[in-house]
Amino acid sequence: MARKKLKNISEIRRFFHRNETPIYFVSATNFNLLGLDEWCKNFKYINYLDCYDGRHPNTLVPIEQPHAEFQSIEDINNYMLQHKQVVDYLNSRGDNPKFVFLMFDEKTEEIAEEIGAEIWFPKAELRSRMDNKIETVRIGNKAGVPSVPNLLAEITSYRQLKKMAAKAGLGSDWVLQSAFGDSGHTTFFISSEEDFRRHESEIIGEGEIKVMKCIKCRGSAIEACATKQGTIVGPLMTELVGFKELTPYRGGWCGNEILANSFPKKIRKKARQYTFAFGEQLRKEGYRGYFELDFLIEEKSGEIYLGELNPRITGASSMTNHAAFAHADAPLFIFHLLEFSGQPFSLDIKALNRRWSDSANIDSWSQMVIKHTDDTVDRLTEAPETGIYRLSDTGEVEFDRFDYHRRAVESEQEAFFLRILKTGDYRYEGADLGILVTRGRSMTSRFNLNRRAKKWIDGIKSKFKAQPLPAAEASPEFSDPAFKIL
Repeated sequence: MARKKLKNISEIRRFFHRNETPIYFVSATNFNLLGLDEWCKNFKYINYLDCYDGRHPNTLVPIEQPHAEFQSIEDINNYMLQHKQVVDYLNSRGDNPKFVFLMFDEKTEEIAEEIGAEIWFPKAELRSRMDNKIETVRIGNKAGVPSVPNLLAEITSYRQLKKMAAKAGLGSDWVLQSAFGDSGHTTFFISSEEDFRRHESEIIGEGEIKVMKCIKCRGSAIEACATKQGTIVGPLMTELVGFKELTPYRGGWCGNEILANSFPKKIRKKARQYTFAFGEQLRKEGYRGYFELDFLIEEKSGEIYLGELNPRITGASSMTNHAAFAHADAPLFIFHLLEFSGQPFSLDIKALNRRWSDSANIDSWSQMVIKHTDDTVDRLTEAPETGIYRLSDTGEVEFDRFDYHRRAVESEQEAFFLRILKTGDYRYEGADLGILVTRGRSMTSRFNLNRRAKKWIDGIKSKFKAQPLPAAEASPEFSDPAFKIL
């Protein structure tokens, strides 16, 4: 029997409120799609890390079993999908489960097929091609979305790089990026042969490299969803990048802010136009569903350039999907689920995008991803629990109450902290300690961390206590795994 077409937001909300299809977000944590279980009936989380000490009602964390060392979040997901406890859980909740992931690969697709599940994302091969930073430049060029002046080439020596950059008019300071990588791991700032030598092994032999002119810019992020009706675009968010209090990686992403006037209106408008155009080009390339674009906004000229594409949900997704406009209409990821559900629908995309660009529909929040920034390895003896914390008038941060809702934060003196590392875990340079979400801004108008943010960071970090390791234990196996889990 033909399904009735959904014709408006109210009908779409009702459709998911009554959803009977079991849908699972399988990932290291539920951070990226936090709260989506309250919008979609039968939406559950299957996670490797227990951030809530067993107190989140819609989260399964399977008991740890022996496994090979994880090299990626795909390895984590594949391990969980083959875990007997997970398979039994899936079987107990009905046939034909649907999976969504932060990351997955061809192996994940094979496992999903074996257990009779469907992945509600484009194929891994297509996502991998879209994720290539070199390919992003080319897609942007097709869509009329400019990148920072650049050249794409295999690099064989500093002399060759210098000669090509001069010919392309890229000046004498450059930013190099390899095709894949995140949070600053494969972004290199080169202004001398000494800089090049430091990263030579990560540049030479890595195929095509993106060589960009080094510009002084602000980072920004915007999420969208390419549907059969057109591309739905979220708000432009600021990015926290490279703050030494939060990350050891220069150029490393460490959070976002969402606020009505994140950038001048002209820039916000152009970013939305570029994102829509890019989304329409993605549809032509065969991609559909959720994606995120990073834009670089040059401080001096105000020019806006395409930074990179993430063909998936991201660390900024919890910001987009909790914004005021999402509560007024529906979270952006709901439209991703709708696109893959096979349910017919029609939407006035222009009207929806117009509403979502209205500053009255955007409230102010920030999130900070707190990493261990010292070049040390130790073992945690204490770790703060997930929940709501308070910042006192004297600058002390204290636990107030357990909660797993970000909306439980009532003022700028409260914050929601999602713990990642727990007691007994090894703490090493670059390890994710947790995510702190607050109302209001965490940066000044000049894009530096503000005093309140620094107090929050210091206060949360002080809650982690650790015991140094004996020298024999501090081996390379505890070094940063260098793969995305958030």
